[in-house]
Amino acid sequence: MIISRTPYRISFFGGGTDYPQWYKKNRSSTISVTINHYSYITVKKLPNIFKYKFRIRYYFREEVNNLNKIKHPVIKAVLKRKKINEGLDIVHHGDLPARTGIGTSASFSVGLLNVINSIKKIKISKEKLAKEVLYLEHKILKEHTGSQDQIAATYGGLNKIDFYKNNFKCKKISLSKKKMKELENWIQIFFTGKQRNSAGLEKSKIKNSLKNYKINNQIYSITNKAYNILKGNKKNFMYEFSALLNQQWFLKKSLSKKVSNNFIDKIYSKGIKAGAVGGKILGAGSCGFMMFLTPPHKKKQVSKFVKLPEVKVKFDFEGSKLVHRENL
Repeated sequence: MIISRTPYRISFFGGGTDYPQWYKKNRSSTISVTINHYSYITVKKLPNIFKYKFRIRYYFREEVNNLNKIKHPVIKAVLKRKKINEGLDIVHHGDLPARTGIGTSASFSVGLLNVINSIKKIKISKEKLAKEVLYLEHKILKEHTGSQDQIAATYGGLNKIDFYKNNFKCKKISLSKKKMKELENWIQIFFTGKQRNSAGLEKSKIKNSLKNYKINNQIYSITNKAYNILKGNKKNFMYEFSALLNQQWFLKKSLSKKVSNNFIDKIYSKGIKAGAVGGKILGAGSCGFMMFLTPPHKKKQVSKFVKLPEVKVKFDFEGSKLVHRENL
């Protein structure tokens, strides 16, 4: 049995500029951090005494004899790519709901490839693992997704990711323990209770982002300002960092009418009025998790006014890893 543990992520800045359609021709950077909520993939050999060759359990259950009959697109694509012939039992557990803007789909893909590479006894660096997941999602599955989530989930920690025409650079943002803890302590995320399939929204944003060259360059500029604030020496850096988050949120909303709605706007307004300094919806938008950056002494008040389930988070610095391995 092999078990992988892959973190979800919080994206602060640069979302929307990490689409290949954009960064192959333009500048792109993102800032994100992985958190202590995870996607777990368990894989073990399935004896040939069963009536099926593959047993797969996620929010559905599949029992099939042929790879081509697997319905889960990522699992089917990975097993085909790795030329898996032996019977396998694959189980997924997620700490938080899928389709909520915290990178669950990317974490699933990263974790699955991590396990299957181990089964095939393929040793792979974090850089190569991230590139393999990007190839899988963009080239094989033809998904309308960005590129930061796959890299963030693979590397773990607080990172600035710079994208180039055919490559990326994941730069660890090193902060003092005190400063890292302050950033961590300011974060609040609330579950709106709603989920969505981001494919349509992402497609709309990609189309609009290519038209809105000016807005995407503003987002790029804000991302670099935020990076400089993190690396600077100002004592009250979180207030400036949070103000930039607000600027980006309003720019992001202008890229597509589907990014926000009255429900999300009301949540945002309640949080800001209650004492949060910055806020945004996580991921593509429209629902899922709302994040606020809030001075710690204002957190209880924000929670009281927002009136949504709150998820406590701490930072993860390990990225995707194998937490259990027995010889198969």
